[in-house]
Amino acid sequence: MAKNKKLILGCVAAVLVLAALVGVWFAFAKGVSPGNKSVIIEVVNKAGETATYNVRTDAEYLRDVMEEADGLTFVEENGMVMSVNGERADYVADKAYWAFYIGDAYCNYGINEQPVADGDVFRIVYTAA
Repeated sequence: MAKNKKLILGCVAAVLVLAALVGVWFAFAKGVSPGNKSVIIEVVNKAGETATYNVRTDAEYLRDVMEEADGLTFVEENGMVMSVNGERADYVADKAYWAFYIGDAYCNYGINEQPVADGDVFRIVYTAA
């Protein structure tokens, strides 16, 4: 009887230790936590086609969310986003630029300073002047 009791206590202890280790791994493993904010980025290209990216993130600024968005690519030069998903908009060369909106309003900041909140919907739109 005492042998069975020790075996049961040993099994319970092993399960508790395993559960604690799994909990620690989920809490601290990179990329495991989906993030506390849900953010949508919509990219409208020159042809008017829209690509949508749903991102779960803990990022504070738009640039970080853009970097986390699976499949979204961009090139920034001197603080300006010049290319999104391989499509370049160069105001000097072709009088076009990438306009950034939060909801229906222009973003007040560049991507490095634009704050991100849960539920935000950002639109990045190819705009010809």
